Amino acid sequence: MDHLFRSLMFVPAHNDRLMNSAARVNADVLLLDIEDSVQPASNKQVARDNILRYIADGTFRGRVLYPRVNDRESGELLRDVYQLTVEGITGFMYPKSKKGEDIYFFGKLLETIEYEKGFPIGTFKIIPLIETTGAVMNIQEICNACPNRVTAVAFGCEDFVTDLGGKHDPEGQSIFTARAQIAMGAKACGVVPIDTVHIHVHDLEDLEHNLVLSKKLGFEGMLVLNPKELPLCHRYYSPGEDEVAWAEEMLALAEEAEREGKGVALKDNKFIGPPMVKMAQTILSKHRMIQAKCKM
Repeated sequence: MDHLFRSLMFVPAHNDRLMNSAARVNADVLLLDIEDSVQPASNKQVARDNILRYIADGTFRGRVLYPRVNDRESGELLRDVYQLTVEGITGFMYPKSKKGEDIYFFGKLLETIEYEKGFPIGTFKIIPLIETTGAVMNIQEICNACPNRVTAVAFGCEDFVTDLGGKHDPEGQSIFTARAQIAMGAKACGVVPIDTVHIHVHDLEDLEHNLVLSKKLGFEGMLVLNPKELPLCHRYYSPGEDEVAWAEEMLALAEEAEREGKGVALKDNKFIGPPMVKMAQTILSKHRMIQAKCKM
């Protein structure tokens, strides 16, 4: 993982006020939207032009940018990608990912453009957006479609519930299974799972309730609609002081056991095995990335 994915904030790219505001917030990733929030269709070129202008004038210098492009059936995808494969763009969020073939197609389109423009193959990454029942069932196929490009996968609950024919209940029961499958499928493929947006953006108590469950399920970040959600997202998706202390102790004990040729480390009469060591390494790696970002 080259950068943090704790918060991915949508920004309608045709809206100058919101673009300027996004440049001042500390979301880990900015999803500069050219898709659903950009209407009418004539505003899509305004959005592309805005993204290029804001990158060129340095407004987004040092930020991780993933524009959300239009899907392959929209008639807009080629314009989106050809115009926005430029320095300063990390990758693209691809919506309505239904199966691995969609992501394979998109990856090949990026490869063709990279070759033509002289970028190293694999420069631009992909975050598939999972929005249908079929996509949930095909999660591993989607994650494995472009192994060197798919960095994360995100859940879009609103379209999913509509496709399911279910009901968006306050307890989140209708999306619980999908969330669990997406998180497990992504982790099985070494891809970062990103949780769905929290619809009630002004209800921070409910957001916190969702974040507790989200972290338990294995998500490492969340799609964000409002900057006021960022502090809670960053708190819950960052290792706490107790986690960091635990991880440092685990690695110290494992290293001590290795030096002494014991092969096995013990703490409170419990074995410290490879899974615990791996978890400790992951926690400390993320902790160092967060510290580095805070110093920027």
